[in-house]
Amino acid sequence: MAGTTDQEAAPMRAMVDFACLDDDCKAAVFFNLMEVKGAGDPVICAQCHREYHLDASFLGKLQRLRKLVLTVQEAADLLGDVNVAVTTPQGEVKIPYWLMLTRLNTIITLDLGGRKVDFNFRVEPLNQQTFR
Repeated sequence: MAGTTDQEAAPMRAMVDFACLDDDCKAAVFFNLMEVKGAGDPVICAQCHREYHLDASFLGKLQRLRKLVLTVQEAADLLGDVNVAVTTPQGEVKIPYWLMLTRLNTIITLDLGGRKVDFNFRVEPLNQQTFR
């Protein structure tokens, strides 16, 4: 992505959450996708304090998601002209792409130690500061 640097992205927030894997906890564990750089800092459950260390493969996926978030942000002016057409029995309905991104939740399901874990990520691409 030409013209986008980590410094420009610093104030942006892209919050991701998942249910704590501790069977006695299950609290939502939150982290800011825009701040994930490497495996040095674990993600910690605020309720039970369980630490989650992100491996290289998972970090690679998160970094690609981070790039996607920044690309969507960069394309905000284009998205105002983009629609997704849905065919219904009453005919074709055009839904503005930005509306889909701001009203639908993105869920990334990954296998963690044999368990399928949903990572919730809500995108608000037309807000200049926050993706949720």
